[in-house]
Amino acid sequence: MKTYLPYITLTILAVLPLLGLSSYWMHIAILVIMWSVIGMAWNLLGGYCGQVSFGHAAFFGVGAYTAAMLYNKLHLSAWWGIPASVFVVALFALLLGYICLRLRGPYFALATLSIGVIMRITAENLVGLTNGDVGIQLDKRTWIDKTWYYYIILLMAVGAFVAVKKIIGSKLGYYFVAIREDQDAAESLGIDTTRYKTIALVISGVITGLAGAFYMNYMGYIDPKVVFALHDISIITIMVVMVGGAATSAGPVVGAVIMVLLAELIRSIPKLGTAHHTLFGVLLIVIIIFLPNGIVGDFSKIRNLFRTRKAAP
Repeated sequence: MKTYLPYITLTILAVLPLLGLSSYWMHIAILVIMWSVIGMAWNLLGGYCGQVSFGHAAFFGVGAYTAAMLYNKLHLSAWWGIPASVFVVALFALLLGYICLRLRGPYFALATLSIGVIMRITAENLVGLTNGDVGIQLDKRTWIDKTWYYYIILLMAVGAFVAVKKIIGSKLGYYFVAIREDQDAAESLGIDTTRYKTIALVISGVITGLAGAFYMNYMGYIDPKVVFALHDISIITIMVVMVGGAATSAGPVVGAVIMVLLAELIRSIPKLGTAHHTLFGVLLIVIIIFLPNGIVGDFSKIRNLFRTRKAAP
């Protein structure tokens, strides 16, 4: 059954728009799939390679601004930002890797955190290039109906899922896991840890940048506070993976479903205001304490708990 589960899930997702969903629920589905893509990207770097990044908003924002500036400055379709972001974000990730990947543990995390903040401040001040806080808006979206946006992000998610799966099952993936488990031991075996961490960072960054370029095309507007946001991008990305299960294939997907639906539920209660930040923090604490490997990673523990309750007299 586990072998066929991805194909069953993909079939269900492929026919979902044909069920006549409202525009709101199509939007929710698109957000879930987009966050799944971002979660898969972070999972490759943080879950499998053990390099915890608090700066994935930087990759997301660079991808989004690549699409936005192609449209705003060169008067090209913002969709060209998707292939262009591969090269732009890869170069940015290489630069970031050269600066940060010689650091370990919390020092690397703090370095990536600072990069995200620096990118936001830079985008706010380069008014001639990014329009600053005014942002960049598409005059006209490609489609009013959300169906084509849904299928585009679904195709990107399938590509990201297959790519990460193949990488983790290859020699490259074994190097990543070896670095995560014990970097000193990996180096003693002749693994160039800086090189392979850089590869993981570039792949993770490119996938995140692709999601950012899609976001620009889908939403039709970005500004620095939206796409370089620490909490709304970087922190939520980590929560998606931690809640779903780090170093698992399905974890980012499960985490994205939970986080997006939970965010929408909280926003539907006006009295809570900005309390969703607090509630997300409480959820993360509960997951870390009771399900340290996430819902997918500790699924057997959850299943055994229900079995025990059912068998109790």
